[in-house]
Amino acid sequence: MIDIDKWDWQKGKKIITDVGKIQSHNKSVHELTVSPDGEKIGLLVVTEEGEYTAFTNEDRWKESFELAWHLRFAPGGKLTVLGRIDDEWTLAVDDKPWESRFEYLWNPRFASDSNAISLLFKRENQYGVIIDDQPWENTFLGIRDYCLSPDGKRAAATVQIKSLKEADIFGFRDGVWSVAIDGKAWDEKYINAWNPIIGSDCNSVAAEVRTDICEYSIAVNGKTWPGKFGSVWTPLFANNGSSVIAPVKCGGGWTIAKDGQLAWKRNYSQLWLQCFSPDGKRIAAVCSPEFGKWTVVVDDIPWKKLFTDMVQAPIFSPDSNRVAAIVKSNNRWTIAVDSNIWDEDFDMIWDPVFSPCGRHIITKAREGDKYVIVTNGQTMRRGFDNLWEPAFSPDGKYVLLRYVIDNKYCREVVPIGEMIG
Repeated sequence: MIDIDKWDWQKGKKIITDVGKIQSHNKSVHELTVSPDGEKIGLLVVTEEGEYTAFTNEDRWKESFELAWHLRFAPGGKLTVLGRIDDEWTLAVDDKPWESRFEYLWNPRFASDSNAISLLFKRENQYGVIIDDQPWENTFLGIRDYCLSPDGKRAAATVQIKSLKEADIFGFRDGVWSVAIDGKAWDEKYINAWNPIIGSDCNSVAAEVRTDICEYSIAVNGKTWPGKFGSVWTPLFANNGSSVIAPVKCGGGWTIAKDGQLAWKRNYSQLWLQCFSPDGKRIAAVCSPEFGKWTVVVDDIPWKKLFTDMVQAPIFSPDSNRVAAIVKSNNRWTIAVDSNIWDEDFDMIWDPVFSPCGRHIITKAREGDKYVIVTNGQTMRRGFDNLWEPAFSPDGKYVLLRYVIDNKYCREVVPIGEMIG
């Protein structure tokens, strides 16, 4: 859980860690990650003895591993890593491994409203979910996608509930997949199931399901929408946690359905990555108005500007009035805001970050071997060896920068006026 009100927003630069010093005293450095507040950097290293361990700033962990990967800070600031001990995998949090051990462990998720951490696990050829070192009691033959509730107390996953003999096409058509909540599977079974989501009430669950060879739908709390479609994409709960929307293929094109009924009038060649505005009154998505061309659509009205390569998931401003997205044309990346494209483009660019008032947008980009900060389409003169996504202060007056330059990890707070001047 991130509480930016408690971060240090005093203007100035702090050198946090000498990364070069740690590199010089170890065999190799595999991963770098920084805490959301910028006060800590984590490094995953291989020591001269061939062991894996981690550093938090310049403090080396006491714990070591045979193998380790996926070094990440949880939103609350704790450093986590997946590590192998005695040929079994576990999660270590701030140098303390969980007691549970598994054949394999992967895909950590962090709760948005708490400090809970979840992962998928494999044990004795069975699969399940573990939350804060408490694995599901019931396990399954297979597991695919999963999600963690906002409060971190519940998890939902698409699971295989029935085994199949070789070439058992009738058993396959009868359905072998379902959705499990806290280790208990729905009564309904499907040919396939994907991408479960949990609503803001932490109780409601929806997922994509395949009900027949060529029929797809959305299931909510174990009940499938009556309508069947040529295909569907990931569902999304409305902000109130009750209604569900999803892109569906119907009549040769794609549109948005709500609670099983068509909600938009236009059809698109493709439609996905939908999102609600913060006030819950608007819907934006990525669409293809014509084959091979992409743009953003807001409330069933597509932007006039089309892009040839790609459009990433749209992002609303906090006041719900503006929409921005990463776009790519001619193998170059930039940001489009309300259909207006930034003049500069880059080798790579990251998600746009709106200021609390919605007037400013800041993001991270890469050009050549240097990373840069871009504000409202204007690139800062400074380049960085490594850079993490910037963040606005709660009042929007300052920007937090987290970067590595000359082998030093630095945390810097800059007034927004200096970013756009």
